[in-house]
Amino acid sequence: MKEIKAIIEAYNLLDTVTTRAALATVVRVEGSSYRRTGARMLVMDNGTWVGGISGGCLEGDALKRARLAIANSEATLITYDTTEDDPYQIGIGLGCNGIIDVLFTPLDTNNPNNPVAVLKACLSAGRQTHVLVTVTRLEGKWNHCHPGDTWQFNGTETVHLADEATVQQRLTQTVLTQVVIGKSAPHRLVTADNRVIETFIEVLPPEINVIIMGHQYDVYPLTRLLKEIGWRVTIVANALKLNARITGFADQVTAPDNFSHLFVDDYTVIILMSHDFKTDKYNLPRAMQTIAPYVGLLGPKSRSEKMLQELTEEGVFFSDSERERIFAPVGLDIGAVTPEEIALSFVAEVRAVISGRAGGQLRLRLHPINARD
Repeated sequence: MKEIKAIIEAYNLLDTVTTRAALATVVRVEGSSYRRTGARMLVMDNGTWVGGISGGCLEGDALKRARLAIANSEATLITYDTTEDDPYQIGIGLGCNGIIDVLFTPLDTNNPNNPVAVLKACLSAGRQTHVLVTVTRLEGKWNHCHPGDTWQFNGTETVHLADEATVQQRLTQTVLTQVVIGKSAPHRLVTADNRVIETFIEVLPPEINVIIMGHQYDVYPLTRLLKEIGWRVTIVANALKLNARITGFADQVTAPDNFSHLFVDDYTVIILMSHDFKTDKYNLPRAMQTIAPYVGLLGPKSRSEKMLQELTEEGVFFSDSERERIFAPVGLDIGAVTPEEIALSFVAEVRAVISGRAGGQLRLRLHPINARD
């Protein structure tokens, strides 16, 4: 999400009189790749760009391809194959070792449905999971769509293929399947008359929102780290007790009495770090009343066990499934000592939980880091 926001910001500042731009989007990955599908790069014809589609091995060639797409006013799909041991192949020796399809789409700033404008509309719509469908390649005659067309999916009627009712229904079913899976993926559809439409179906969840309940000095390094990686930060505390630098980083600061009014979804995590036992004990049941998949307690395990025991004795019970949402102590076991390192440990664990991962060492993983298409 941080990359998308940076691209939108650069797009908003674009001098359309003197500068034209194209959007490069990774729409398919086979094998290994530093970036996955959905990685983006806004390229200006003056040679500057924002974002990235690889670890650096493709960006130089991508600049040339984007300029060509701009000059031709036509979206182009380019395949980078870095699996062959060819010293002249882009990406060899730089760690790509995969097949990567990149769609280069020239941006018409007068078109309210150009891909960056669609992304802007998604972000302005608030916290929800958006689904985008992008046409990447066509074979045969298609009257109502072109490579590079992008639209936000909100049902069958938003599949912009006009009189292609059968294709609409088939593509809609595929999109709905990807929504259930919660994963972006390319899709190839062949019609009865052997025409082909290839699309990239992107499931775009909201940014992770971290609600920090506390006001002590260690809130500052945690907030800085969270903003650096592009997550949203909400601090629940008395604003008068917070360092002014912290409030400058946070997206929202609200009083403890307003906690129940905060919007909490499946991508929201809550961390209790007041450093006061009674305060955290009071806040834990409040946090558990939300649907947050992660509720973290700072401090040693004995502290959280005592807290849970006292709550039980007072008639506040958490089921086994509810207790699975409680992470105490917070963080992965990396030997963190300083507030900055503890923040890193917490952030790593949250990313693992949201991703459905165990958070172990990658060298011990038996399967590829990313699922292969």
